[in-house]
Amino acid sequence: MNASTVAPGRRDLHRRPLRRLPEVLVEGLLLLAALSAVAITIAIVAILIYESSAFFAHVSIWDFLTDTQWTPLFSNARYGILPLLVGTLMTSLIALAFAVPLGTITAIYLSEFASPRVREVVKPILELIAGVPTVVFGYFALLFVTPMLQKIIPGLPGFNMLGPGIVIGIMIVPYISSLSEDAMRAVPMHFREASFAMGASRFQTSVKVVLPAALSGVVASYILGVSRAVGETMVVAIAAGQQPNLTFNPTEAAATITAFIVQVSKGDVPYGSVAYQSIFAAGLTLFALTLVFNVLGYFVRKRYREAY
Repeated sequence: MNASTVAPGRRDLHRRPLRRLPEVLVEGLLLLAALSAVAITIAIVAILIYESSAFFAHVSIWDFLTDTQWTPLFSNARYGILPLLVGTLMTSLIALAFAVPLGTITAIYLSEFASPRVREVVKPILELIAGVPTVVFGYFALLFVTPMLQKIIPGLPGFNMLGPGIVIGIMIVPYISSLSEDAMRAVPMHFREASFAMGASRFQTSVKVVLPAALSGVVASYILGVSRAVGETMVVAIAAGQQPNLTFNPTEAAATITAFIVQVSKGDVPYGSVAYQSIFAAGLTLFALTLVFNVLGYFVRKRYREAY
C-alpha cells in the first residue's frame, strides 16, 4: 500500500504530533518561565540564609531580635534590629494610612462613576506615577513635602518619617487604585442591577455591593501596596535620615532596613566583616516581614472569596 492509498483519517493521525509540536514548545517555554521565577526566589532566599548564618555565628539571634540599639559601624557594635524594624513599619503605616483611603476612593470613582472617556484619561495618568524614579520621589519628599509640613508642624526636623511616609503613599496609590478598579469592574453587572432594583443609589451600590464583592481583589492590592512600601529604599534613604532611632514618633528621624542596606552597600565597610554580613541579616528580616504580610493577605483573600 503506497502513501496515496492511505485514508485521509490515517494521514491526519500521522500528522497530529507535528501539529502539536508548536503547542508543546510554547507550553515548555511558559513552564520554563514560571520555574525560572521560582528558581530565582529560591536562590535569593538561599543566599540570604547562607550569608546570614555567618552573621549569626557572631551575633546571637536573641540579641538581634531584642536589642534596642543598632550600631554596627561603631567600635562597640550593637546589632539590635528593632530600631530599623520600627522605622520600616512606621513609614509603611503612614504610607498605607494615606494610600488605602485615597486609592480605594479613586478605584470606586473610576469603576462606578467615571465615564469611559474620563477613565481612559485618568487611569493611564495614575499608572504613570509608578514609572517615576524613586530617587525623584526622595528629593520631592525632602525638598517639597517636608518644608510644607514644617509650616504646619513647627519644629519638624528636616529628616523625619512623616514626609517620606506620605510620599511613599503617593507612590503606591496607582497600585491600589488600578488593581482595585480592575477587581470592581470584574463584578458581574447583575449584582448592580439587583441593587438598583431594590432602590439603592449608585453610591450605596458601589459601597455595599460592588466593593464587598470585589474585596478579595481589593485586599490583594493592599498587600501589594504593603510590600511596595516596606521595600521602598531611596525615598527613606534620602528623606527619613539614616540614624537608627527606636521611636514611634513620626516627626522624628529614623532609619529603615532598606536605608541601612544602602548605607552599608556604598563600600565603606570591609567585605566579609560582621558589619557587612549584617545587611544580609537585615535583608532576611525584610524578606520574612514581606512574607508574613503576603501570607496574611492570602488567608484574608481566601476567606472573602469563600464568603462571596
